[in-house]
Amino acid sequence: MKKYFIYLVVLFISLPFYAQETTIKEFNSDELSTVRLLKIYVPKSYEDSPDRMYPLTIILDSEFLFDVYVANAKLFANKDKAPEQIIVGIVQNQKRERYEDCAYNKITSMPTEKSTHFYRFIRNEVLNYMDVNYRISPFKSIVGNTLTANFINYFLIEEDPAFNAYVNLNPSYALDINAMLHSKIPTIENNTFYYIISGEYNGTKKHELIKNVDALLKTSQNENFDYRYDEINNATIVSSIGQGISNSLAFVFDQFSAISKEEYKKKIAHMSPPDAIEYLEKKYVDIEYLFGANIKIREKDIFAIEGIIMDKEDGDYLEEFGKMINRLYPESPIGDYYIGKYYESGNFYKKALKYYKNGYAKMSNDNPNKDGYYQNVERVLTLQKEEITDKIKFDKLEKEEKKEEKATKTLEKEEKRKRKEIEKEKKKAAKDN
Repeated sequence: MKKYFIYLVVLFISLPFYAQETTIKEFNSDELSTVRLLKIYVPKSYEDSPDRMYPLTIILDSEFLFDVYVANAKLFANKDKAPEQIIVGIVQNQKRERYEDCAYNKITSMPTEKSTHFYRFIRNEVLNYMDVNYRISPFKSIVGNTLTANFINYFLIEEDPAFNAYVNLNPSYALDINAMLHSKIPTIENNTFYYIISGEYNGTKKHELIKNVDALLKTSQNENFDYRYDEINNATIVSSIGQGISNSLAFVFDQFSAISKEEYKKKIAHMSPPDAIEYLEKKYVDIEYLFGANIKIREKDIFAIEGIIMDKEDGDYLEEFGKMINRLYPESPIGDYYIGKYYESGNFYKKALKYYKNGYAKMSNDNPNKDGYYQNVERVLTLQKEEITDKIKFDKLEKEEKKEEKATKTLEKEEKRKRKEIEKEKKKAAKDN
């Protein structure tokens, strides 16, 4: 109960703040031959960032889902767990429009004639309007609840799916959706996220159908299809909406978030240093392309792969790692530290000292780590002195060895001369006899 209260608090606190960011548009639809109302939420940063693109989310049943989704989306964006989004809610419950909008043929499980027009309204009119009038990134999501959740699947099973993420809140699946998904999923070529929430509160028949779909989706071998199913049995169909939306945001935008323990263990831990660096750089290239968020590699993610860089392949990639960090955070001492560590491990103490000093110079006097960082400088200075001492000792030893070698050669030469004189005397004595 406490969790549900928190969801409501988040919603009501957020309402005054995002109301000014939401507009109501009367959309004159050719497909539906009528005017439909759209709620369009645009983040405050939109006007201040003219070059930035934003992912788009379409919300069906907006009277029930829009406010909850926007509140959670703002929370996730503020916590750097998801990108800011442009969110469009389609009003469907003024005159019970949802039942015609999202109806399906009980025999074929396909949309009816009227719901086919609603499908085209979203596919051809709403998406086109948003692409033309707003800066929309390639990543698009769609969210539905019960009947409207079933409807969003028709966008997935088409030849060229319109969305990247499908959030199914307690879906009232058509009987043959299971078979349609089974046929479609192996052919998906782009990264696609599919989320379901359900529980016993949905009733035995509906819940069993959802679990059948879940069993099928879990067998998918397509790496482009990411799937998550949440079964929550201590909830109601209403309270599950908040839980489902929150969980779906965490799932769909996991790629945007900093590297988690699960992501590290599953995708990174086995990598070599160059592969780990490439993975990190690609992660942020994808974030910019898909979500329109041009953010620097987070320091947290840099530290996430530090162990791989330092412990594998004798630290040979520390220099490359440090240079990457210096490009991203030129004001930080971290990059210089890794480059210094690289040269220190190779016994190039003069170069190591240079980078450690560069890093130390970047630290403010009130930095609590400054004294600790200076220990790198002191350590290398000590190693330099030891190297010089060792060199002096080596030179002395080498000089003594050369002197001893010279004395040995002189002795051998003298011995050889004496032997020749003895031979010479022997031959002379033999001749005289």
